[in-house]
Amino acid sequence: MPGPNSQALLERRRQAVPRGVFNTTPIFTARSQGALIEDVDGNVYIDFAGGIGCVNVGYSHPAVVAAAGAQTQKFFHTCFHVTQHEPYVVLAERMNALAPGNYPKKTFFANSGAEAVENAVKLARVFTGRPGIICFVDAFHGRTLLAMSLTSKVAPYKEGFGPFAPETYRIPYPYCYRCPYGATLPDCGIRCADAMIDFFKRYVEADKVAAVIIEPILGEGGFVVPPPEFFPRMQRICREHGILIIADEVQCGCGRTGEMFASPSLGLEPDITISAKSIANGLPLSAITGRTEVMDAAKEGGIGGTFGGNPVACAAALAVLDALEGGMLERGRRIGQVVRARFAIFKDKYNIVGDARGVGPMAALELVEDRQSKKPAKHAAGAFTRFCYEHGLITITAGTYGNVIRTLMPLAIADDELEEGLAIMEAGLKAC
Repeated sequence: MPGPNSQALLERRRQAVPRGVFNTTPIFTARSQGALIEDVDGNVYIDFAGGIGCVNVGYSHPAVVAAAGAQTQKFFHTCFHVTQHEPYVVLAERMNALAPGNYPKKTFFANSGAEAVENAVKLARVFTGRPGIICFVDAFHGRTLLAMSLTSKVAPYKEGFGPFAPETYRIPYPYCYRCPYGATLPDCGIRCADAMIDFFKRYVEADKVAAVIIEPILGEGGFVVPPPEFFPRMQRICREHGILIIADEVQCGCGRTGEMFASPSLGLEPDITISAKSIANGLPLSAITGRTEVMDAAKEGGIGGTFGGNPVACAAALAVLDALEGGMLERGRRIGQVVRARFAIFKDKYNIVGDARGVGPMAALELVEDRQSKKPAKHAAGAFTRFCYEHGLITITAGTYGNVIRTLMPLAIADDELEEGLAIMEAGLKAC
């Protein structure tokens, strides 16, 4: 691999596409179904990457295909700001009912996770009248100017692209395996949750902070799960100071953890929730859902965009939500049990695995050169990814050091495909 057809396309790609557009594999997809991808040379792969978490209900899900196709027979686009359409309103109603928080909500739509981040920040600022946004080490929030400013990892996402947006402040994320304070649970007292208290004394006044934006589970940062005490304490501090909480559920939402959203099970009730990626199973769509009073803070015309809430994408999203609530969430929980049990075995058997973690099917292995120093094994992770795709499994890495293997397999994956994929992963760990 790659086969001759892929090689020919790779050469054309080199001539036509900038080098800054990274590719994990040299594979060109010809067709896909469920959790399988067939490339242009006829090779079939089990996919544990899912378009970086964009196809939770599976490639070419019949109900999603039918819903999108039916909408295309009516109209592709109107621009909701000119002539409105019912799928937008119905989807907003569904998101208001499903998103975390026991309070009245409203929703509007954009095209990507980065757009949703930018709009959530705009709403937080206009509602509070404050400029500051607190974000976290190892976070990823997108590649547009403000979203990139909130993103932590420098290379490749920020390198050479400054200056960055002002009034963004960063504090440590509760990454217990690599505790920024050198402490261990439970003796640490969850001091990371109190970091903002000191931060308000040293870096920015609390009454100048509009919101804290946080991924309930780090995505690109390595599928890091906070300890259970973290969010309730952080949330209490925010409430005391009138600071809004924005939950970036772009990667961990829409069924990725076996639940519709990750926040509730982690003790977080955000004021704004951001959804994207799998919300429309690969069609460009994102949702910003929040407290009614926050969402209504912008003046008429202050939020929106030409393509946000495209009717075809909205129709697909409604079918996605039906699929998730119709059994796919339960399927995700079962997949998560299998994957995480197997990952625990991998950790016991292979010294290269420093940590195995996650929630449901959102699971990860952190590879290290040795367990004492925890030195990130980035090159081993790259070799592992190559081994896997050469043996019929697509995997992707994560983490600031590129040493984390994450699983984003479609929840439509069959049991035998899941087992085969895990077996290839184990072979890859042995080879590393």
